[in-house]
Order: sequence, then C-alpha cells, then structure tokens
Amino acid sequence: MIDYATALGLPVVHLARVVEYDVPDRVGNGTGELIALITTIIDPADARADELAAAYHERWEEETANDQLKTHLRGPGRVLRSRLPDLAHQEIWAYLIVHHAISALTAKASAAADLDPDRISFTKALRLIRRTATGTADIPPSGLD
Repeated sequence: MIDYATALGLPVVHLARVVEYDVPDRVGNGTGELIALITTIIDPADARADELAAAYHERWEEETANDQLKTHLRGPGRVLRSRLPDLAHQEIWAYLIVHHAISALTAKASAAADLDPDRISFTKALRLIRRTATGTADIPPSGLD
C-alpha cells in the first residue's frame, strides 16, 4: 500500500482516541496493568470506553485461540498434509474438534478447581494429554454440547 502523503513529503495526520484502563492482577501477583488502547473511533457515542476495552479483550481471546491451533496443536510452520480440498476440510475440522475437546477439558477442570479457565495453560494441558493418551479416543457428538 502506498501512502501518497508520505511519498510527496507531506505530513500525515491521523485523529485518534486513547482509552486507558486498568486490568487488575492479570498475572496473579497482586499488581495491576495499565492498558492504553488507541482507536480511530473518535466519538464516544459510537463506542464507549468500556465497550472498546471489552472488544479489545475479546480480540485477544481470539488471537490466543488462533495461536493455540496454529502454533501449539498443529505445530509451528507445519502445513496441512491433505492435498485435496475435501481432505483439507476434514483435517481442519479434526484440528477444531481436538481444540474444542481440550478446551472442554480445561473448562471442566477449572470449574472443579474454582479457577478462571484462562488460568489453565492450553500448552500444558496439550502436553499432558499427549503424554497420557494411548490409542484413539471416542468423543460422542452428544458430549460436544
């Protein structure tokens, strides 16, 4: 993408809104963290600060899930093995089902321990499952509710 203002030597000005908010005890050590969110949504009537903060948090929840799938479950830099579209589709669904199963297990474990599910490491859960799994597993469709 070419920024014509910069190419012509003109100053580039973008109006932005900064929303600051505190996330208390994210790491679990009793201290908070100040987050500065920069957005082009200038008018608070279009999006309140608390809505933007919640949306930003949700965005990172999605990024974390993508990382879990692409980096930890599939493996960094690995491509799908399937060469045909139908088989690639099947392989993607298999990764999604395994990710869901691991997430369901960590959700049950966190509920039993009265913990926030985000406090349970997906990577550690995956390693534990890989070490202890033997053979194949049967996950009935009724168990995926």
